[in-house]
Formats: sequence, C-alpha cells, structure tokens
Amino acid sequence: MNGQRTLSLGFSPCPNDTFMFYPLVHGLVDTSGISYRERLEDVETLNRLALAGALDVSKVSYHALGHIRDDYALLRAGSALGRGCGPLLVASRSIDPCDLGSQTIAVPGRYTTALLLLRLFNPGLTNFLVMPFNEIMDAVLRGDADAGLIIHESRFTYQGYGLRKLVDLGEWWEGETGLPIPLGGIVARRSLGGATIAAVERALADGVAFARSHPEQAARYIGEHAQEMSREVCAAHIQLYVNDFSVDLGDEGVRAIHCLMERGERAGIIPVSGAPLFCGEQHP
Repeated sequence: MNGQRTLSLGFSPCPNDTFMFYPLVHGLVDTSGISYRERLEDVETLNRLALAGALDVSKVSYHALGHIRDDYALLRAGSALGRGCGPLLVASRSIDPCDLGSQTIAVPGRYTTALLLLRLFNPGLTNFLVMPFNEIMDAVLRGDADAGLIIHESRFTYQGYGLRKLVDLGEWWEGETGLPIPLGGIVARRSLGGATIAAVERALADGVAFARSHPEQAARYIGEHAQEMSREVCAAHIQLYVNDFSVDLGDEGVRAIHCLMERGERAGIIPVSGAPLFCGEQHP
C-alpha cells in the first residue's frame, strides 16, 4: 500500500462499539497508513448501508452478514459474541411462548441477528412490527405491540419499565448448540484486497486490546455518544459485549458463526452462498 488511504468505517454509538473503535479512529494503534472516516449509526442502518455496498468497513449484524457474504469478508476482530448476552423477548404481561403466533412483536430491524434468532426459535412467527431498538419498550408499554424483542442496553433496563422476560434467545441458542451466540461482527469490502483487509484486521485487533488495557481513555468519547445512558449501564454494556472473542473469534467463535449461517440457510431466512467467511479462505 502506497501513501495514505482513507476508508469509510461504520459502527454504532453503543458503548461496546465506541469503546472498541476509539483507539483505531484516534490513531492510538498502528493503522499501516490507513485513516478512517467514521460514520456512527444504529445497527439496522449499518446493515442496510452494507447491503447497499455503501461502506468500506462496517459493524453489521450476523444476520445481515448472511446476505452480503459475496461482497464483504468477515474480520476476526471486533465481534460481539459470547454467552449470556442474547436478545430478550419481553412483554408487559405473562404470555406463554407457545401462544406468540397470534401476537404482534416489535423487532429492532429486519436484518438484526435478534430477528433471525426469533425466527429460528419459532418459524411460525410472522406478525412483526419493525422499529428502532430504543423505541421497542415504549411501544410495548403503549400497547402498540404485544411483545418486544430487545437488544443492547435495553437488556439492563427493561425491568425498570415494568416489563417481564418471556424468552431469552441467547439462553435458547446456547442450549440448542452449546455454542456462544454471534450477534454482530465487522466486515470489510472484498474489493479492498487482501493486504488492506489484513491491515484493517490487525489494527482493529490491536485497538480492542488497547481499549481493554486502557479502559479510561475512551470514557469521554463513549459518553458523548451514549448521553441517555448512565455510567453504570455503559460499564455493564461494555463488560457484557466486549470479551476475548472481540480480540479474536478463535475456533469456537468461527464454529458458532458457521452454525448460525447454516441454520439460517436451512430455514430459508438467508441465501446460500459459496463465499468463505474470511478473506483468502477457501469455502468449507
């Protein structure tokens, strides 16, 4: 790579993303001469931007990855993947999960992993009301939806709204597969070329490791983008979604992603693809 190259970089304003990307976008790690033009959007907006091929590098839901594998390669660093961190289905009243087929469910986007998991959990569900993730709990409380599929910081705050948990989809996934749950990952446009993608991956991995070693440095940046979140919720969010899988997916993380892709394909929710997950890898 000759000279400076600028890449568009999309990630969400959620604390786990701003925490991980702070060192990269502020030049605290070696970026191999690449600079980044950041764009912060909610995850479903990022999914749609990636579907349109509008970003060079981006955070996406693993559900969205299933639709863009031909054009984007997954990076081994930067993922939100783990145990005890899955989406929750909540309601203001007790509803038997077997009776959900007749209920309206508010969901945080058609390409979110949360919706993919819900459809795998119960393929008979079809009555979805799509809205931004931060509006779901209020919609359930108003009665606009019978139940809501919540992600991100809502996991820590739903009980304060008087809502009750109906299904923990992460718990269901782990029980079904024995694997951690893949929620979101970082992708890079394949047309960037192997050398550039490898440089981005190295810098991101170094940035995540730096952030975990210097957690206080990103505090102001995180706070600027999480203004409605308490410091305690921010800390809990980062602790839950940033872990060893965020530095490197490892064999177990890769198995979990392949499992999710295969189940989504078999269910007809995501298209079958012959593209490998990673740049330079042969299709398994």
